[in-house]
Amino acid sequence: MSKRLTCDVVVVGAGMVGAACALYAARAGLDVIVVDRGPVAGGTTGAGEGNLLVSDKEPGPELQLALLASELWTELAAEVGGAVEYERKGGVVVAATPDGLGALEKLAIGQRSAGVEAVPVGADQLRDLEPHLASGLAGGVLYPQDAQVMPTLAAAHLVRASGARLLTGATVTEVRRDAGGAVRGVRTGRGEIHAPYVVNAAGTWGAELASLAGVRLPVLPRRGFVLVTEPLPRLVRHKVYAADYVADVASDSAALQTSPVVEGTAAGPVLIGATRERVGFDRSLSLPALRALAAGATRLFPFLERVRAMRTYLGFRPYMPDHLPAIGPDPRVPGLFHACGHEGAGIGLSTGTGHLIAQVLTGRTPDLDLTPFRPDRFSDTVEAS
Repeated sequence: MSKRLTCDVVVVGAGMVGAACALYAARAGLDVIVVDRGPVAGGTTGAGEGNLLVSDKEPGPELQLALLASELWTELAAEVGGAVEYERKGGVVVAATPDGLGALEKLAIGQRSAGVEAVPVGADQLRDLEPHLASGLAGGVLYPQDAQVMPTLAAAHLVRASGARLLTGATVTEVRRDAGGAVRGVRTGRGEIHAPYVVNAAGTWGAELASLAGVRLPVLPRRGFVLVTEPLPRLVRHKVYAADYVADVASDSAALQTSPVVEGTAAGPVLIGATRERVGFDRSLSLPALRALAAGATRLFPFLERVRAMRTYLGFRPYMPDHLPAIGPDPRVPGLFHACGHEGAGIGLSTGTGHLIAQVLTGRTPDLDLTPFRPDRFSDTVEAS
C-alpha cells in the first residue's frame, strides 16, 4: 500500500460473514474496504460444507436470525444462485429410537411456532425421501428450508458483487482510536486505512482483533473434520443427520463429539461430518475422529461401507460460550462493530448478520433485537481454551 486509504467502513475478514457485511453495507451506500491477512475464504469458510440450516436451531434468537438469513439467501439465489451452487435440497433429521423421535418432534413443534417448515416423517416414509437410508429407524422430520451453497464461491462472489475494495495478505496490527477512544481505522502490515467504523468479521481470530481494540470477546476455536468420498451418483438427496447432532452443537464440552451428518454435492462426492472438539488451533489429524465419522455415516447409509474416502479436511469453528454470535456495535469502543462467533453456522447466518450490521451502520432500526447478540454480554473472566 503506497498511501493511506480512506473509506466509511473497514471489514476485517474476507470469509462468508465478512463478505456479507461488505455486500449489505455497500448496498446501503457505504464505501467499504475488506481486509484479510489471507485470501478470500481462507479460514473457516473455506473449510465448511456450505450449510444454510434452520433445522438445527432451537427456538430463540439464533433461529430468528436463521429465518431472516434464509429469506435473504433465497433473494440472493434468485440473483446469483448458479454462480454459488445454491441448492435448496432440504434437510432430513432422523431418530434411531422412539425416545429420540419424541424429542425431535417436540423440537419441531417449537420450531414450527417460530415459522419453520418442519414435516413429520414416519418410519415407513423415510425411504421415500432417502431410498438408501438404513432400515429400522424410528422416524424423522423433513425441513424443506434447509439449503446449501459452495462456500468459497459464495464468499468470493459476494465480495465481488459488493464492489468493495479488497486487500488480502494484510494483517491488521492495530485498531486506531482517537483521544476519546473512538475508532479511526486500522493499521495493517501494508499501511493504514482511515474509517469511522471497523467491523470485526475475523471468525476464529475475532478475539485477537477485539483485543487490538482493547476489549475482550471470548471467541475460541472448535475443531471439526469432514470426510470427502469419491464422486458418486446422487444417492443422498438431502442433508441427512441424526437427531443427536442438535445436542452436540449446543454442548459446552471441550471433548470430542461426533454425530453423523451426510450430504451429497452437485459435483458428486458425499460430505461426511460432523466432529467438534476444543483443542486450540491444533491441526493434527485425529484418527479417532475420522473413525467415528465413518462409523456414524455407515450406520445411516450402509452403502457407504463400499465407498472410498478420498480425502479429509479440517476447520476451526468460532465458538462462543453461549453459542450465540456477537453482532452489532460494541458499546465499549465507539465505531467498533462485531460480526463473529457463529461457530458452525456462519455460512447460513452470514446474510442475516451482514444485513443487520448494515442497518445499524446506517442508523436504521435493525429487523431483529440485537440484545441477545451484544458483544459486551460476557463477564471479564477469561475462559480457558
